[in-house]
Amino acid sequence: MRPVAAAPAPKRQKCDHWTPCPPNTYAYRLLSGGGRDKYAKICFDDELLIGEKTGNVGRGINIAVVDYVTGKVTGAQYFDMYEGDNSGPMTKFIQSAPPKSLLLMVTHDDGSSRLQAQAKDTIEALGSKEIKNMRFRSSWVFLGAKGFELPSGIPREKINHSDNSKNRYSGWPAEIQIEGCISRALS
Repeated sequence: MRPVAAAPAPKRQKCDHWTPCPPNTYAYRLLSGGGRDKYAKICFDDELLIGEKTGNVGRGINIAVVDYVTGKVTGAQYFDMYEGDNSGPMTKFIQSAPPKSLLLMVTHDDGSSRLQAQAKDTIEALGSKEIKNMRFRSSWVFLGAKGFELPSGIPREKINHSDNSKNRYSGWPAEIQIEGCISRALS
């Protein structure tokens, strides 16, 4: 009897993509929170920028700012949109991002209760089509660009609203994600 060869273990890809990104691209994965205990994550070029393991994820809107030219993170912070007035500080954080920055945003728990119109306008100016549709406990992920246009074919935004007849977790919708590859060169 001939021995059966085992299939080789799959090679791990950047940000746990199923397939590798082409050369000269950045890999990204944005994962919203789900329920009370499934924390949001932001991975960029195989570095976890926001997540439970990095200890910098929280309720509300989690944002990582990345210098598009170097691929290095320049800031990461979360803004609680359920308690306190954090909409103004979040708007200032976004506005302070330098030109040629990528802004990667994910929600955990609730990102809409105290989200003010000026913050929504600021995020919409980065290319969001869903920020003004966000509701209580909506799961939302968004990839925005400041000072340049992202290629049209890449996944940029996704939203999932809380619906008690469909929620995966009691009172919370399922987590959602987008992933893709971004060219390192501006076109």
